[in-house]
Amino acid sequence: MTGMPIGPYVAFAKEKLGFEYNDIQLLITALTHRSYVNEHKKSVSEHNERLEFLGDAVLELVVTDYLYRNFSEPEGVLTSWRAALVRTESIGDAGQKLGYEHLVRMSKGEKQGSERARLQILANAFEATIGSIYLDQGYDKASDFIHAHILSKLDTILSEGTWRDPKSHLQEVSQRIDGATPVYKVMDELGPDHDKVFTLGAYVNGTLMGKGIGPSKQSAQQEAARAALKAYEKRQNP
Repeated sequence: MTGMPIGPYVAFAKEKLGFEYNDIQLLITALTHRSYVNEHKKSVSEHNERLEFLGDAVLELVVTDYLYRNFSEPEGVLTSWRAALVRTESIGDAGQKLGYEHLVRMSKGEKQGSERARLQILANAFEATIGSIYLDQGYDKASDFIHAHILSKLDTILSEGTWRDPKSHLQEVSQRIDGATPVYKVMDELGPDHDKVFTLGAYVNGTLMGKGIGPSKQSAQQEAARAALKAYEKRQNP
């Protein structure tokens, strides 16, 4: 295997995951980005996208099963809760807290990429890690991992209301407090057509309340709305 020796992966599994892999190569593959394979075609042949595909399905099943068994809210509400738990920001943050970024094998170019690209790689690696745990240790271990690192965030998501669609939530808040509806404006637009990055502002009564950055205008609007909601929260609780 080109790159890091096996030792750090074995240590990570013991210290952070709490078990020893029967096949440590599964974890190594889970933390291997496609770009690394492209740079090491002679020595590395497999990246983490297949494990990510599997892990995504296991993650959704475990979260869905938990929500179904523990709550009686309507389908639409449970769907929103699930979406908040498994969105890129949530699982990327979980990956950061696990501290495996130094073990993720990626190209030199990706290492120097944007914060958004980095978060996406960490999130994909997290799902791939779930897939590797499922294959190596079984469903129960994968479920335990998801409960510890994803479902443990549910109380915070519910108390802070971050599961709600941020644009709809902001509209309710801005109309209640300022008697006005938010307006979203493009502040910046960078990059080629296939890899655009948009910056949008959420304005209320002509005042910029929050900025958001995303690969589409819609995602940037959502981020701007989240930032505006935080601004309102600070205004209410200085």
